[in-house]
Amino acid sequence: YPATGKFPSWKIAKALEIVLDSLDQVEDFLPETIREQYEFPNLFDAFKEVHRPTDINRADLARARLTFDEAFLLQLTMLSQKREQAKIYTLARIPKANGVLAEFDKRLPFQLTPGQISVSEEIFRDLLAEHPMHRLLQGEVGSGKTIVALRSALNVIDASAQVAFLAPTEVLAQQHYRTIKKQLGELSTKGELGAPELAINVALLTGSMSQSEKRETQARIRSGEVDLVVGTHALLSEAVEFNDLGLVVVDEQHRFGVEQRDALRAKAKTPPHLLVMTATPIPRTVAITVFGDLDISTLSELPLGRTPITTHLVNALSKPNYLERAWQRIKEEVSAGHQAYVVAPRISAGNSEDIDMDFLFGTESKEMAAVTELAPELATGVLKGLRVAQLHGKQNSDEKEATMQAFSAKEIDVLVATTVIEVGVDVPNATVMVIMDADRFGISQLHQLRGRIGRGQAPGLCLLITKVPENSLAFERLNAVANTLDGFELARIDLDQRREGDVLGVSQSGTRSHLKLLRVLRDEEIIIKARSAAEITLDTGISPTLAREISKLLAEREVEFLDKG
Repeated sequence: YPATGKFPSWKIAKALEIVLDSLDQVEDFLPETIREQYEFPNLFDAFKEVHRPTDINRADLARARLTFDEAFLLQLTMLSQKREQAKIYTLARIPKANGVLAEFDKRLPFQLTPGQISVSEEIFRDLLAEHPMHRLLQGEVGSGKTIVALRSALNVIDASAQVAFLAPTEVLAQQHYRTIKKQLGELSTKGELGAPELAINVALLTGSMSQSEKRETQARIRSGEVDLVVGTHALLSEAVEFNDLGLVVVDEQHRFGVEQRDALRAKAKTPPHLLVMTATPIPRTVAITVFGDLDISTLSELPLGRTPITTHLVNALSKPNYLERAWQRIKEEVSAGHQAYVVAPRISAGNSEDIDMDFLFGTESKEMAAVTELAPELATGVLKGLRVAQLHGKQNSDEKEATMQAFSAKEIDVLVATTVIEVGVDVPNATVMVIMDADRFGISQLHQLRGRIGRGQAPGLCLLITKVPENSLAFERLNAVANTLDGFELARIDLDQRREGDVLGVSQSGTRSHLKLLRVLRDEEIIIKARSAAEITLDTGISPTLAREISKLLAEREVEFLDKG
């Protein structure tokens, strides 16, 4: 119980004395068999021992019991929702043989990894069931999640249904649309002259399209002419109706609220299957704690031909000449025919609202590098002679689209950008990335950003520029990024430092969480035991006392994330 100025520790202790002395026997919701299995005290004794311990062992056991309770109730809630979802009826999506998926696979210019094949098979099995799929597809940066999602979409299209692909930003939606069209090639030219018989229709729907463009696309979606639509929040508008929506793919799960996903799924005549993708690798215990109502598929291997990325940490304060060398490396890569990214944490100087990223680490923001200042500075200074362009969130979508197209077409040498390039951007010719004020970004975000390079045959180089002292926690964090390419390990470090608030509650800062004792990394063993105990309890039946505890948990505002079903 944290003390405050007006409520010091001695007052808290006094209040607890009064409560404990007047406490009657507490009704215990934990099934007796589980309590005996783990030799836990009953709830009444656990409360007493954790506040007024008679000896250290009993105090430890009491704390373990109360920590287990949190994990147990959470897992019970997740698993019971999962079982409820399994009772919902939907159409089994049975694909025709030798359809567009088979043709697409035949034309693939590369080999699918064993992981991509096995995860695809898991999804295909789910799609044959008469209850909606709820699956989370997670994987390393560049592990080929999009190709798995596209094959799943084609499988559903072969079953004569439509697919909606929801992306969080226009840049990402346009990128996915282009990538899908490129990967399908002439298989996405349905309705055009000379299109193959199996060709499908792929459409894009974003908020910045003109009203007439939107109306035309909406009419084609309503009639069923569009097989696969890629879009942003514009897909959620009331004007959008589907002929038969069979699958919803949600990219970057954490950027969409429950209501937004439900709004899209409500457009289907029968509950659609749901495939959720996240490019941030999630440690196992976090996954079963946060996404316990989803089946989880993990892609851990990188596709053949992907080259490893080398990451170096550059202290611009103590070694300014190293920063000069960073710009030199960009010039060398460009002269070898490659391209570069320079990432800055903010759009322009002097406005705190311009910070274009998910998390801000550090104190004063006025000294941060800004895209609108850095780009012209580089173009007229150290990178003079190179074609330098800007990309950030305050540009209109046409400008952003044109810039990304030009960069993809190798008409731009250096792209100075904010984190709008964090996910989904795929330019294989980009081989070097310089991240300015890298200490201002989260670990997972840095891992995402560097995943934009090394996507072709040439090796990738990522340079993290910082001015923080070498004995600081921020420097330690950057070192962790520089020393490992394992996204799952980095996610563990990130979560360990930021706490669970950002994944278990409505708070994004990591300082608030409805969990009082449970820590999803420290208490891995407890979570695994609780998951197993919850499964047994659901099979044997929930007591009225336990049901009341679950209701209390569900009533808490900060666990609204549980209602993903």
